[in-house]
Amino acid sequence: DCELADCRVGLPVKMVFRRRFTDDERGFSGYFWKAAPDTGAAAALPEVRFDGRVAIVTGAGGGLGRVYALELARRGAKVVVNDFGGARDGAGGGAAAPADRVVMEIRAAGGEALADTNDVATPEGGERIVRQALDVFGRVDILINNAGIIRDKSFLRMEPENWDAVLAVHLNGAWNVTRPAFAAMGAQEYGRIVLTSS
Repeated sequence: DCELADCRVGLPVKMVFRRRFTDDERGFSGYFWKAAPDTGAAAALPEVRFDGRVAIVTGAGGGLGRVYALELARRGAKVVVNDFGGARDGAGGGAAAPADRVVMEIRAAGGEALADTNDVATPEGGERIVRQALDVFGRVDILINNAGIIRDKSFLRMEPENWDAVLAVHLNGAWNVTRPAFAAMGAQEYGRIVLTSS
């Protein structure tokens, strides 16, 4: 019983019993329980902040990755905006423009950000992403593995080389960045890792 913008993690709610429908022809009604936020609870919650934290977001040149990067920066994090800059299907040699645009948005809003175009599909690329965060910002607190490509084919039409390309970015890419980030987080005894999937 609220707008999506009113929902927050940790929001106090009460359970209410609601009638969903009435079937007059058959003579019964359907009911359900629904969580309803306490009045004014959303406004009273403190905003989650990431001041002093460093976040790496892969695939942050557009889509959800861009939104994650902008929101983390808005909440005080220093953000490494990683995006290889290739085509949606992963083809091509990459480009700096997608990551650079997001970095410019963050800086224009007063945040701190760094563009990175390393390819998550290689272990060396993953190492370089994390190394750049450590060299420039001194730590890695948050990693959001979001990078992905689209090979839009049905299961029976997906050739092995397309399957391998998707796995290289979606699965191996997450491993390639998480492994060095996990080592850095372990050394500082703090870190958060988010893995997205599609």
